[in-house]
Amino acid sequence: MEKVDVFAHVLLPEFYQRMLMLDQDLPKKMPFIQNPLLGDINLRRQHKTAGVRQVISYVNINPEDYVSGKTAALLTRKANTELLQTVQENPDLFAGAVAMLALNNIDESLQIIDDFVMEHEEILGVQLFTRHLGQSVADPAFKPIFAKCAQLGLTIWLHPVFDERKPDNNIVFSWEYELSQAMMQIVQAEYFQEFPNLKILVHHAGAMIPYFAGRIAHILPAHLADDFSKFYVDTALLGNTKALELAAAYFGIGHVFFGTDAPLGILPAGAGKEILAAIEEMGISQSDKEAILYHNFADKLYRK
Repeated sequence: MEKVDVFAHVLLPEFYQRMLMLDQDLPKKMPFIQNPLLGDINLRRQHKTAGVRQVISYVNINPEDYVSGKTAALLTRKANTELLQTVQENPDLFAGAVAMLALNNIDESLQIIDDFVMEHEEILGVQLFTRHLGQSVADPAFKPIFAKCAQLGLTIWLHPVFDERKPDNNIVFSWEYELSQAMMQIVQAEYFQEFPNLKILVHHAGAMIPYFAGRIAHILPAHLADDFSKFYVDTALLGNTKALELAAAYFGIGHVFFGTDAPLGILPAGAGKEILAAIEEMGISQSDKEAILYHNFADKLYRK
């Protein structure tokens, strides 16, 4: 059976060179981007896990953080074109891609959704981050993106970034906290209430949410507590069968998708083998495992 990894990353060569022209210290600031599999597709093919194709999105390097809205949108369009070409040229590796937006140019981002995402079936949705331009992803300025995606039935991939106001950010815990906070902010903004068709796929199995389900249920109003279970989540926990079981119990099997964060997490190519083993060890039926590995993707994310 084919398996689809819905949350894998790239940093493609042309886009990377453009961003290095804006900030030559990027490799020092983000050491993980030095992983050669992010940009070398032939090397990536050498490390391919048999039977697995990936949905790819860019790592968290956003033009909006470096240039004005007009230039950011131009760089974003070029990056998206490179992303699309990579998927089209490597169908053995990639099952689709997720577009980048420039949230310092909302009008142009909405246009990208209309004339790029909707025009190319290989582009399955858009990627947002937990914070943009120093603001929560649920800031009202970004609401038109949620409204547009809900209207068109597109999925939003939600990826964490550090909150730069904090002095103690770390790769082990901080991103999981930021994801949890962003989920809380989206729920409290009542986006699921306003946009019933909204689909958001959260990295790292929904972070802290399943573990703190009791606190959510007893502290928040019931309609908001219930909205947390409307998120989709992936399995990118570097293994950890019990945590995956908890996520599946909370969000429901139909909301859990095989995702690895490849090629990051475990060198050189990511945690694909570890996560596949953890899914296999889950105390769920074989049909539920197959739903996580492929059928949920085919039923809910695939646009063909």
